[in-house]
Amino acid sequence: MRVIAMLVLISFLSACASTELERPPLGAAKDEVAAASRGWTEAYNSRDPKKITAVYARDAVFWGTSSKTVRPTPDAIWEYFKDAGKRPDARVEIKEQHIQVYGDVGINTGIYDFSDVRDGKRIPNPSRFSMVFHKRDGKWVLVQHHSSRLP
Repeated sequence: MRVIAMLVLISFLSACASTELERPPLGAAKDEVAAASRGWTEAYNSRDPKKITAVYARDAVFWGTSSKTVRPTPDAIWEYFKDAGKRPDARVEIKEQHIQVYGDVGINTGIYDFSDVRDGKRIPNPSRFSMVFHKRDGKWVLVQHHSSRLP
């Protein structure tokens, strides 16, 4: 009986150890989520609606800073960003972020600064955000995004 119990324990510990070896270190996963977040800012700063909407998963849900409604479809997200090129000087920069990773789900919450140029001056619009990424086929994709102005 002791031998069986010992074999079960060894099997269990071996399974746990191999699972941990297969997962990337938490720091690496956080770096990947940070990179995916930078990918969103780069797409936004391109002012190209195709690049912006491409970072959202097909099943993403988005509630934009100036949107009165939640946008739960690719067409609704496209509608929000379709005129991005009309504001070629608009930019966003992440100022503060707090990344958490739970397996294949990464959450980035923080503050970013939207800005645009008016009368030759850059006008900041600090906002807060929550982005939820899901790792699919080895790539972190944006599945939920909420943004609102700081009060």
